[in-house]
Amino acid sequence: MLSILRKARLKDKEMRILMLGLDNAGKTTIVKKVMGEDVNTVSPTLGFIIKTIDYEGYKLNIWDVGGQKTLRSYWRNYFEKTDALIWVVDATDRLRIQDCRDELQGLLLEERLAGASLLVFANKTDVEGCMTEEEILSVCPRYAMTCHVNMTKLTIMFRSYNWNPYGHIDGTSCHAAL
Repeated sequence: MLSILRKARLKDKEMRILMLGLDNAGKTTIVKKVMGEDVNTVSPTLGFIIKTIDYEGYKLNIWDVGGQKTLRSYWRNYFEKTDALIWVVDATDRLRIQDCRDELQGLLLEERLAGASLLVFANKTDVEGCMTEEEILSVCPRYAMTCHVNMTKLTIMFRSYNWNPYGHIDGTSCHAAL
């Protein structure tokens, strides 16, 4: 994702990254892992948390916004000046995969996210019985096709980063995604 952002903003070294997904997808855990913080003390995010990390010469401001159904209508308050959107998918939550698709589709229609890059991040792939890579990919393909027709709207990225059911335990996939 950073490579796309570099091209778009070579002179501007500060980027705003919005992290969204359904509740309990693991957004805060991912942010804490990237920041090197203890991931055993995570509780549901009510509202938002902003964390800043210096990464390869860039200042990344990561906005971690709560995903509870009652908070989703407020997501649009965070869209302004977003350079990248990380959509977190809970790889263990088959029951809400349609809700996950619907929420992502709604985000892709938002004009204020025009020009932002999108990374779909599959979380909890270390849990036995999680969805396969193909099931996770089902969240995004038809939206990617829509966006490729209008490339000025969004740049879609999906990378499995060597899909490995145990790769997220040490956080290597979190850093690879950046």
